[in-house]
Amino acid sequence: MEKKGLLILIPVLFLFSFAKVKPTEKEKINWLTVEELNVKMKSESKPVIIDLYTNWCYWCKVMDKKTYTNPKVISYINEHFYAVKVNAETKEAVQWDNKKYDYNSNDKVNNFALYLTQGQLEFPNTVIFPDVQNLPAAIPGFMEPKEIEIVLKYFGDEVYKKQNFTQYSANFKSTW
Repeated sequence: MEKKGLLILIPVLFLFSFAKVKPTEKEKINWLTVEELNVKMKSESKPVIIDLYTNWCYWCKVMDKKTYTNPKVISYINEHFYAVKVNAETKEAVQWDNKKYDYNSNDKVNNFALYLTQGQLEFPNTVIFPDVQNLPAAIPGFMEPKEIEIVLKYFGDEVYKKQNFTQYSANFKSTW
């Protein structure tokens, strides 16, 4: 009886060893809308990273595929920041810090994008708010994971409270 069970069990286990296992879904950045961010900021304050993009921007798409899919970037952003994607050309009103930003038909962008970049529109643009009361720090252009690391750690580890960026970057060693 035991031999029969063993003879049946071995082929079944053999078949299962070749079965395709669906891979687990890759971890992703927990992107929020501005509305969701406004709610979350009421319960827990964290630095905010905004990916300011446009639909036509080639380098925005490259940054989405190359930088924002890097496991170390994903993990660090999810742990230390609220992450928000904002289309600079959205025609919908954006509510931020008790102010409403509308679409600006003269500049063909939302006034929120003009505020975030202090009028210096370049895409992609990574905008950091250490907290909502601070002015945004806008970093224009495409960044590789190793290039965004210093920015994320400077704000995410709250180094900006103790040291200026020039001093910090002089001794920074990238690990990504």
